[in-house]
Amino acid sequence: MQPAGRIAPIPPWMERAETRTLLAALAREGALARFVGGCVRDAVLGRPGQDIDIAIDRPPDEIMRLLAAGGIRALPTGLAHGTVTARIGVDHFEITSLRRDVETFGRHARVAFTDDWQADAARRDFTINALFADPDGTLYDPIGGLADLAAGRVRFVGEPGLRIAEDALRLLRFFRFHAYYGRGEPDGAAVDACAAAAAALDGLSGERLWGELKRLLLAPAPNRVLATMAACSVLAHLLPAPADIARLARLCPIEAAVAAPDALRRLAALLPLISKPAAAAALRLALAARLALAVRLALARAEARRLSGLVRPLPGLDAAPSAPALHRLLYREGRERVRDHLLLDWAGDPASSPTDETRLRLVGQVEDWAPPLLPVRGEDILALGVAAGPEVGRLLARIEAWWEAGDFRAGRPAALAELRRLAGR
Repeated sequence: MQPAGRIAPIPPWMERAETRTLLAALAREGALARFVGGCVRDAVLGRPGQDIDIAIDRPPDEIMRLLAAGGIRALPTGLAHGTVTARIGVDHFEITSLRRDVETFGRHARVAFTDDWQADAARRDFTINALFADPDGTLYDPIGGLADLAAGRVRFVGEPGLRIAEDALRLLRFFRFHAYYGRGEPDGAAVDACAAAAAALDGLSGERLWGELKRLLLAPAPNRVLATMAACSVLAHLLPAPADIARLARLCPIEAAVAAPDALRRLAALLPLISKPAAAAALRLALAARLALAVRLALARAEARRLSGLVRPLPGLDAAPSAPALHRLLYREGRERVRDHLLLDWAGDPASSPTDETRLRLVGQVEDWAPPLLPVRGEDILALGVAAGPEVGRLLARIEAWWEAGDFRAGRPAALAELRRLAGR
């Protein structure tokens, strides 16, 4: 391959001692190792480094031997496909032998190891990921990825349909990469291939789907790509109902102003919200749909609970609550849930009350106020001579209600005095 330029300036991760130690070990006996994929792509754009991937013109057993000779711990994470993970301190480097496909069948393929850099590039997913770089920053571009990167164009390597047939997850990866690196309309041939293969998403595991969808949702403006996915019927294979992309589009700049982007909150924004006066049957159906989605995407238990808890507005937030009322909500519901509801309500209807200024003030109050702990416990009630049993729970509930009504200001001495009064002591 002929050089296609240089990375300038050299990113810090290329010059770190750990990286240099690894490359020196791999270069023994004349092996040629180069950085490849996302770390090169982002270095060209001047973006922060991601995981460091390295391609080498030696088979995996030789990689293991070279690393051992250099005193570097090697983990055989994928020897059949030529992948070894090197560990130096807390840093991990994925090293993969140059490969060419002998036979492909879905996600898995039978590969042959090679020393042909062009052949290795030809089996990668997108042109912008088929970039190589020497340790000194010299670039190699066998597929035309640099021009695509400069133009904000995400293209499959070779025929899009064939690349997707090798692994249907590439369908979602195409849209995710366009959300981060694309400009303008997505590549038409790629979109057509994604539409034709959309049903293949049904056969993928929930973990893989959620992993890609989560990263897509965290893009600065995922609504544009999601609109394309909806138009070509891809989104219908991920979500149980037509997505509310307009609400997500309003949520993203709100998050940018007052909170960090959150994939699960953005997923909730896409789903239908049930209004407060909705019938119980409608609420049950909406909850069932969210639980089914949580199962389909293999969400963690906490994620599933959080998604189900965002099915309808939180009472008390729609009318610009006073500070004490907001404190009670935070105490009962927790900061995360109140924040989620406040931001989703804000994005729900731009013409609704309260005003943006009021909502901004509420967000500030949510972040500034930390729910305190009740200053008395069951042991304090027992110490007053109250027998263990239901009466202890009733007194705790009464003292907690008194403490809430006073906006959580009462400290332990005042709470103990009120507890004695309530207990008749």
